[in-house]
Amino acid sequence: MTSAQANQGTASPGSPETPAPSSGTPPLAVAAGLLTVFLWASAFIGIRAAGDDIDPGALTLARLFIGAVLLGAVVLVRRVPMPPRSDMPRLILCGLLWFGVYNVALNAAEQRIDAGTTSMIISLGPVLIAVLAGLLLKEGFPRPLVVGGVVALVGVVLIGFATSSKGLEAGTGSALALLAAAAYAGGVVTEKPLLGNSSALVITWLACVVGAVLCLPFLPQLIDNLAHASGESIGWTLYLGVFPTSVAFTTWGYALARSTAGKMGALTYLSPPIAVTLAWLILDETPPWLAVVGGALSLAGVVYSQRKK
Repeated sequence: MTSAQANQGTASPGSPETPAPSSGTPPLAVAAGLLTVFLWASAFIGIRAAGDDIDPGALTLARLFIGAVLLGAVVLVRRVPMPPRSDMPRLILCGLLWFGVYNVALNAAEQRIDAGTTSMIISLGPVLIAVLAGLLLKEGFPRPLVVGGVVALVGVVLIGFATSSKGLEAGTGSALALLAAAAYAGGVVTEKPLLGNSSALVITWLACVVGAVLCLPFLPQLIDNLAHASGESIGWTLYLGVFPTSVAFTTWGYALARSTAGKMGALTYLSPPIAVTLAWLILDETPPWLAVVGGALSLAGVVYSQRKK
């Protein structure tokens, strides 16, 4: 174990992030994680809105290009140190899975199946994260995490059934959502060790660049889409690039560096109830009572999962 892994503290800009001790997650890291989940939940609305005019691959490229430019400027101004060369293979894999495959698959799934069904399938991601982190990262399977995760997952399933208009179909959309869930889990577990050597900012930026490069074949499609897109779709695309991408992935890395992958994965169970609430406030979509019950269960499960051992 390195000194960075053994000591808990607040990293200075550009310095390696340090994971939290097993006794609990620091409040600032929890706050960063909650901000991340809120912004990612808002992305479901943005993807639906922008998806009217912009195709899945093109939308992903636009988000990642905006993120790469904004984060790159911050890295340059703050002169953040680059990761060691030995971390590059893992960083490239993280960028391919977490920023490239996940986003394209999620965008494509949301254009084929409704948000309720998508949220149910994507919520397999935290389950996979807990399993992979327990086995590969040696985080184990703490009782609060397992019990809280099961309760939260039940809540998400209730939300999914309550807001689903098509049901859980075996089709292209469901397969894409499953691919997104798998890429999400693989990306998080791949990212976690990187944060022991480098700052969340530079890891997020480089992974964003990798994802953008992967999506370059969609550039002609993006140019054509933007030429015919409405101002609202373009506005949502800019929002997705600035907040759910640039800000949220950075705050996620900050939180993940100071906690376990399992706990942070469980925190994302809050995304579906937040998304339902935002749809109610912004799109005037009144949530069914079953979704409200599911949201309460998800909240209770997440709170329990964050308890100390």
